[in-house]
Amino acid sequence: MDTTHPTPASAGSRIERVETFLLDIPTIRPHRLSMATMQGQTLMIVRIHTADGIVGLGEGTTIAGMAYGAESPEGMKLTIDRYVAPQLVGADANRVQELMARIGKFVRGNHFAKCAIETALLDALGKRAGLPVSELLGGRRRDALPIAWTLASGDTARDIAEAEQMLALRRHNVFKLKIGGRPLATDVAHVAAIKRALGERASVRVDVNMAWSETEAVRGLAALADAGCDLAEQPVASARSLARLVRRFPIAVMADESLQGPQTAFELASAGAADVFAVKIEQSGGLVAAGQVAAIADAAGIELYGGTMLEGAIGTIASAQLFATFANLQWGTELFGPLLLTEEILTEPLRYDAFELRLPTGPGLGIALDEDRVDALRRDRNRVSVAASSH
Repeated sequence: MDTTHPTPASAGSRIERVETFLLDIPTIRPHRLSMATMQGQTLMIVRIHTADGIVGLGEGTTIAGMAYGAESPEGMKLTIDRYVAPQLVGADANRVQELMARIGKFVRGNHFAKCAIETALLDALGKRAGLPVSELLGGRRRDALPIAWTLASGDTARDIAEAEQMLALRRHNVFKLKIGGRPLATDVAHVAAIKRALGERASVRVDVNMAWSETEAVRGLAALADAGCDLAEQPVASARSLARLVRRFPIAVMADESLQGPQTAFELASAGAADVFAVKIEQSGGLVAAGQVAAIADAAGIELYGGTMLEGAIGTIASAQLFATFANLQWGTELFGPLLLTEEILTEPLRYDAFELRLPTGPGLGIALDEDRVDALRRDRNRVSVAASSH
C-alpha cells in the first residue's frame, strides 16, 4: 500500500480545515517550580472541521513556557499551521492512526503538537461514532479518577492552609509539593512541616523537576522518607542516576521528564530506573503512545501515575479518557489543571468532587466550549499574553 498519500475521504468525514488559536488565562495564584514561576497558562487550541459539521477539539500546553521543554504553545501553533494542516485537509478524519503516521513522515519530534492533533481526530471520531474516546482506546474501566493537588506557593503556612481547605471541600487528599529551587535543607523542612500538619489525613509527595544532583538526591530522599513523604518525582535528570537511586530508600521514585514516549519507557524499564511512571499524553506524543508507555510499565512491574502538563479542560479530559482505560493506576492522577485557572472555557465545567474527577459520558471527549468565553480569551482578539517569570 502506498502510504505517501492519505486515504481519500468519504463525503462526511473529509477534513475541510484545521483551525488553531491561543488562549491566555491567569492562574489563581503563582505556581512555583524549580525552574520558573507561572503566573498564567497559555492553551493552544486545535479545531478540526469535517464536511459533516463535526468539529474535533485538541489542546497543547507547556509548563512555564519553554523553561520545562523544547516546545511552546506558539511553536505548536506554527508547526500545525505550516506543516501539519496541509497533510490533513482533504483526508479522511476517521483514519486517525494512518493520518498520525503520515504526519510523522513530515514532522519530526513535536510531541505536544502531535498530541493536540491526535486528540482532535479522536474527539471527532468519537462524536461520529457516538462513543466516548475511552471506548475507542480499548474501553473504560472506571468512571472517576483520584486527583492530586500541587502545593506550589513556596510558603509553608500558605500551603498548609491551602491543603486544609482542599481536605475540607473533599476535593483533594493527595498533595504534591514543588521543590528543588531552594537549598535542600530548606525544602525538606518545608515538606516535613506540611506532612506533620496533615498527618495521616493526606498523602504528601514531591516533584523536584530534575533540580538535584545525585549526591543531593541521596541526602534528600533519605530525609524525605523520614518525614513521611510517599513519592519523589524525577529528583535527578539522568536515567542512570535514577536507576542508582531506586529502591535505596523507603520512598518511591517516579520518572517524568525522562519519559518521552514508548522508546524511553522501554529504556527506563530495562534499566530498572523507576518505581513509578508519570504517564503524560503530550510528553508521550499522543494518547495512543501514552497507552503504550503504560503497557510497557505494566509488563515491567512499574506502577502508574496519570501526569499532567497543567492542561486546560480539553487536554485534561483527553488524559482522563485514556487513564480511565488503564488496568492499573496505583498512584492516581494529577489532572487538576483547569482548577488552577481563573477562567472557565466549557459550557459545563468538569466535575471534581469526593477527591475525584468524574468523566463525562458523552461522545468524543464529552465536552463543549463556551464560545463567548473562548472569544474573550483569545490572544488574537486581545493581544495580551501570560508568561512564566524566572526566580
